[in-house]
Amino acid sequence: MNSSLPESSQDHGLDADIDPSIQCSRCEAVCCRLTVYVMADDATPDWLIDQDEHGMDVMRRLDDGWCAALDRETMRCSIYALRPQVCRDFDMGGADCRQVRANDRDLAIAVLD
Repeated sequence: MNSSLPESSQDHGLDADIDPSIQCSRCEAVCCRLTVYVMADDATPDWLIDQDEHGMDVMRRLDDGWCAALDRETMRCSIYALRPQVCRDFDMGGADCRQVRANDRDLAIAVLD
């Protein structure tokens, strides 16, 4: 067992890589500033897709750098049921999620210093 996780997650057999204390409803949607590649079989609405410098389909971002599908009032995905597979595979509280959150905190601290 991973002793760094809360005891409740160890008792309930959750994936040892997931931190159950991290919830999207209490997050600042930092993952919504990442480049999200859209695959051909994703059901993402066309108006939310751009192409990157390599010609790959990516989620469109607004001028503020956030995903165009992010509802700015709720900080939740406005197309949750149609979100790309990359977003579906990004485990809330998983290692990648924790790393993105840590990078965001580090950047904020550097800006304040």
